[in-house]
Amino acid sequence: MKTDFKFSNLCGTVYRRGNLVFTPDGNSILSPVGNRVTLFDLVNNKTETLPFENKRDIRRLALSPNGNLLLSVDELGQTQLVNFRKRTVLHYFNFKDKVRDIQFSPDGKYFVVGLGRNVEVWRSPGFTREFAPFELHRRLAGHHDDITHISWSPDSRFFLTSAKDMTTKIFSVDPIEDFVPTTLSGHRSSVVGAWFAKDMRAIYTVSDDGAVCVRRFRPRGIEENLVFGEFPREESGKRTPTVWFTEHRYYTMLSARVQSASFNPGTNLLVLGFASGVFGIWEMPEFNKIHSLSISRKKINTVAINPTGEWLAFGSAKLGQLLVWEWKSETYVLKQQGHFYDMACIAYSGDGQYVATGGDDAKLKVWNALTGYCFITFSEHTSAVTAVHFTKGSQVVLSASLDGTVRAYDLVRYRNFRIFTSPTPVQFNSLAVDPSGEIVCAGCQDTFEIYMWSMQTGKLLDVLSGHEGPISGLVFRPDGLSLASSSWDKTVRVWDVFDRSKIVERLEHNNEVLALAYRPDGKELCASTLDGQIHFWDALKAAPTGSIEGRQDIAGGRKVQDKRTAANNSSGKSFNSLCYSADGTAVLGGGNSKYVCLYDRRSGILLRKFQVSKNQSLDGVQEKLNSKFMTEAGPADLIDSDGIDSDAEKQVDRSLPGVRSGDKSNRLLKPEVRTRAVRFSPTGRQWAAASTEGLLIYSLDDTLLFDPYELDEDVTPDTIRDLSRKGDHLRALVNAFRLNEKYVIREVYEAVPPLDVVLLTKDFPEAYLERLLKFIGGIMESSQLLEYHLRWVSGLLSNHGTFVKTRSVALQPVLRTLQRGILRLHQDIGSVCDKNYYSLNYLLVQGKRVSETEKEESGDVSMNDVFSGLDDDAEVDEGSDGDMDMDDATA
Repeated sequence: MKTDFKFSNLCGTVYRRGNLVFTPDGNSILSPVGNRVTLFDLVNNKTETLPFENKRDIRRLALSPNGNLLLSVDELGQTQLVNFRKRTVLHYFNFKDKVRDIQFSPDGKYFVVGLGRNVEVWRSPGFTREFAPFELHRRLAGHHDDITHISWSPDSRFFLTSAKDMTTKIFSVDPIEDFVPTTLSGHRSSVVGAWFAKDMRAIYTVSDDGAVCVRRFRPRGIEENLVFGEFPREESGKRTPTVWFTEHRYYTMLSARVQSASFNPGTNLLVLGFASGVFGIWEMPEFNKIHSLSISRKKINTVAINPTGEWLAFGSAKLGQLLVWEWKSETYVLKQQGHFYDMACIAYSGDGQYVATGGDDAKLKVWNALTGYCFITFSEHTSAVTAVHFTKGSQVVLSASLDGTVRAYDLVRYRNFRIFTSPTPVQFNSLAVDPSGEIVCAGCQDTFEIYMWSMQTGKLLDVLSGHEGPISGLVFRPDGLSLASSSWDKTVRVWDVFDRSKIVERLEHNNEVLALAYRPDGKELCASTLDGQIHFWDALKAAPTGSIEGRQDIAGGRKVQDKRTAANNSSGKSFNSLCYSADGTAVLGGGNSKYVCLYDRRSGILLRKFQVSKNQSLDGVQEKLNSKFMTEAGPADLIDSDGIDSDAEKQVDRSLPGVRSGDKSNRLLKPEVRTRAVRFSPTGRQWAAASTEGLLIYSLDDTLLFDPYELDEDVTPDTIRDLSRKGDHLRALVNAFRLNEKYVIREVYEAVPPLDVVLLTKDFPEAYLERLLKFIGGIMESSQLLEYHLRWVSGLLSNHGTFVKTRSVALQPVLRTLQRGILRLHQDIGSVCDKNYYSLNYLLVQGKRVSETEKEESGDVSMNDVFSGLDDDAEVDEGSDGDMDMDDATA
């Protein structure tokens, strides 16, 4: 079994906190999810989590105008410089302070960072390896409170900084003669944002009380608006005195506070997000209201506009929502939301394409494992979902909840079609479905019983009792003949659900049993106990076959409030979820720690130890704690020092005058890193973990497929034709796709002998499979080589079926094109044959008669002579009924 699983994607979390950034083409958006960055492709409906991690939660993102460089800054100012196109980290840097905002200049030569009350201008690094890529250009000051927003002028000569001191300042990148930084005041509350107009004739400022000011630049005493940056001079050579004045002051007339704002200079659109979950669009400078809509129940933390001004992106940290709205058509381009609380359970569908997750927010979500999108959310439960399970056909998903119900959902019509309940109110925390999908079992944690229902009728069939503790796990044997249950009463019981007269097998353990799993062949059973051990049992003989001591492997880090070190702490040193690999040779286990362990079943050796997160914003990630972060009021990480990240009710200033530090009684919640469920995909090529960060997917399939033919040189049409003539058709076809000349591809493709097609498709590289299928679908309708094309399609799908199945969503347009072309040809040929049925029969009969006559009398007439006078398609006139007169035929 291969063990080189790599992090593939992060689902279940679409937005945590920070700012959203559109790519320069406007078709994708970058969203910070914890200490990672997820790229949402809004055109192709795909998500990609970039393969790097910050040390802590990301607060600010900045993408260069050409889309090459990405800056990701965490909550303590530690920054990563990333080559966005190559997805590689180029440099690490620490600003040594909390970064309030960071923006690249429009020409990409500089970027500005807001650090507390100060502003720093840095030169943008290049792609060459440098000892110090970050070079400080200028350091500026002047604000009396923390900076909230930074924006650039279109010519990249000036930039605006807004702050909580109710002012906006204008700074220049380079010193300019007779220019001093200008302060714009007049607001009565903290300024949320300020922007230059496209023509540099106005500045728009917005404060959090809903006030919008339009400011103009003109000479002192003269009512003539000037372009900022072109400073007029008098005849004597002195600079003409100029002034910024407030031309208009508008109010949004909404009671809620403005939380976020964004402006698009190209379309003059101003978008404001409010604390009530409402956003509004206004056209500047007249402040004409275009649109407003309530999209969330909580405040909108960030707003972004794509370069064309068509799509608006909104993020709500409280609900974990990410919305992309097209304001002209008033439709959603993207609407995603993760689980409000922790993700509690996961389950793979039978084909491995879908992943169902249940959370403590009483919601059941189904995700596409390839694209990372959630395409359906069921919210019928009223309490936490504790277990989910797919039926064999993957068209029904079931969920168990603490509200005392088990619900079955139809994934074709997207509805809850069956509800299973118990006679008395109970809380279900485990679920199992037999392979046929006819029997549904659920275990409860309060009455210690197992309830069994019929899927067809929904009636309660039986109640299995005997456990003396809460049921921790249920699983059917793969052949469906028996049901195994684990409990906190230190036993695993094996039930025969179809014959209750048989004795129930009791598998005794020394500690409470936390998780249970059957091997895919049904011959072995494994169970994890509270002391950190994994016990293996022979399912047929009910005899122990071995155990693995995993206590030290699963042990995590030290939590902030732990009095003992991680090595001496007994909590979290057990597996609460187990799963066999698809081939049954390995066991995957996760628990209340930062590790997921993969063991070899035969030898009991630890094969791999995966660390699900390195985010130090989570509790339990660090092995050792630094005593300097322990204060008189408790750990420094749990104290909200400035109130920037708290809710509105916590931001009320109750401190005494002159006190600069925040209220030390304010506490921040630091989530604990843990893995509540792990599952292997039925394909065996990926596994998923429900962690504090979200749904982590580790896969063997790399997004970039290696192509050995890329190492060749001198790929020209002549060399490709030479390879084809020499009989090296595979290399010739691959090089033709690399050259990407359609006429060369078709020439080489049609030169392959029909008998060699099946052998050639076996060795055809998967990196070019999609392009070849797309090429065949494009030429099929205009080509006469029908059987030849069908040989290619049949060979490719037969030899690369696994690849096509795992990427069926991405290949769906290509497969539909092929299906449409084949059906159309089938209909055309079928109609021709139907119309000429009698003509074809007549020709066959005539051929037999000619072959039976003597050669002397017939004059050596052959079948070629008979068919030579007929057209290629032998199609009669559409107005005829398909019959042919005998005299006409003989003539």
